[in-house]
Amino acid sequence: MPASSDSTPTTIVAIADADRRLLETAAAAAVTAVPLGVEGALELARALGEQVPAPGRGRTAEYLSVLATLGAVDLTIARVVEPHLDALAILDQAGLEPGAGVYGVYAAERPGLDPVRATEGPDRIRVSGRKPWCSLAGGLDRALVTAVEGEERRLFDIDLRAPGARAVSGTWVSRGLAAVDSGDLQLDGVPATPVGEPRWYLARPGFAWGGIGVAACWFGGAVGLARALLRSAEHRRPDQLALAAIGEADRLLWAARAVLADAAEGIDRGEAAGATGALLADRVRGVVAGTAERLLALVGQSLGPAPLTFDEEHARRVADLTVYLRQHHAGRDDARAGAAVLAAAEGWA
Repeated sequence: MPASSDSTPTTIVAIADADRRLLETAAAAAVTAVPLGVEGALELARALGEQVPAPGRGRTAEYLSVLATLGAVDLTIARVVEPHLDALAILDQAGLEPGAGVYGVYAAERPGLDPVRATEGPDRIRVSGRKPWCSLAGGLDRALVTAVEGEERRLFDIDLRAPGARAVSGTWVSRGLAAVDSGDLQLDGVPATPVGEPRWYLARPGFAWGGIGVAACWFGGAVGLARALLRSAEHRRPDQLALAAIGEADRLLWAARAVLADAAEGIDRGEAAGATGALLADRVRGVVAGTAERLLALVGQSLGPAPLTFDEEHARRVADLTVYLRQHHAGRDDARAGAAVLAAAEGWA
């Protein structure tokens, strides 16, 4: 969603925003200055963590635009940077200073796996147990993890280099986002600092905003796919079907961009807290995920097997986006949104 100059048409090439409050050149320049891959992404995360504003502070559009820009260039980079920026935003909301290094956010649970537990020791709180879906746990510095304290779920800040913290190897076999190892994390008595009160992590307004940030990454990935349609038109005169595909891609991305921009404005106006914020996140994520799913199908049908089999960058983007989109819960999220609409007695007139 970076802004365009006056001479640039507002198409899927520019991904422009009318109010010009989105990122212009800083993130794009930073991305092209580092090598692709996890190490470059970690360096970029450190740099952007000192520059990118937290959402809800009047510049949420810029926050989302950074994530969209990263996603359009490389989803591996976006997948590394997004949790770090989210962690910094969480700590900012809690009124806490972050520790040194790059953060992950580990809040997922897995059926059949006992949750991580926090217990008060003689010196401080410590967390123990196995946490699933811990992206780059073996390569990051710190993480915000959820654990059960007594009967309540609470968020904690931990040092991933501390004794007792160990990434479990061999559990990540994904072909998409393959470099972002998201296997299990074993915690054995790791010192932990509470972040907020029990239940605060899920109840705070920023929980919904973090989900919208992930959608901005999906949006960027969809833009990267759509650009492949434009490149194909440069090498072969487009027929009616090719033109229709480009037109549909532009229409879908324009609508998704507008939804993200509108959400950013709502967040900054203080209109995205509580149930309203949760419904906003479900709406935004649903629209953007639907756009990205359609782009995967549209680009695949339009370009055929060649880019999937001979173009490393394109094939990796398709695989990465396919996996990344599974963070969306599809019909379950729509069902939750439907219940919220009925509870609020809102119509669509």
